[in-house]
Amino acid sequence: MIYLQIFWVFFVANILGYGGGPSIVPLIQHEVVTVYGWLTAYEFAEIFAMGNALPGPIAPKMAAYIGFNQAGVLGSFMGLVATVMPSVILMVLLMGLLKKHKDSPQVQRLTRYIRPAIAVLIGEMAIRSLFSAWTGLGWIHMLILVGVSTLCLTKLKVHPAFLVVGALIYGAIFLGY
Repeated sequence: MIYLQIFWVFFVANILGYGGGPSIVPLIQHEVVTVYGWLTAYEFAEIFAMGNALPGPIAPKMAAYIGFNQAGVLGSFMGLVATVMPSVILMVLLMGLLKKHKDSPQVQRLTRYIRPAIAVLIGEMAIRSLFSAWTGLGWIHMLILVGVSTLCLTKLKVHPAFLVVGALIYGAIFLGY
């Protein structure tokens, strides 16, 4: 049963998640954290941060990790297949149709309407992660990490992977993780 649940979570998220990873991640988070309770919000945020530090799309990396965490190698495989399958099916079935109508006003309008919804989903996930960090780390540690990260990203142009590693080291030293 766990294999079907893993498959269903990632298949549905990738079917409904128009716009790629940013729109899929909140859907995955809801299922994995709220519906099935496989991870806490804090664990999900850590996986999301580590996945973003690695090259490539986020959804397959998260599917592989969460699937493996819940059901081993076969669970990882089910998560990956479920993540990739919707795109493969749609590419095969709709490639000609999309190529023919990509410049139509209806398709352009649909894209304009969906972008704000994706931004709201990302914002909601960021706010939830902020409150999770606030309660899990305490406000002083959270402000230090947010402040240093913001400075490094905006002014010093440090790659996010280095910030993730730095935050892990900070957590190991000051928080005992």
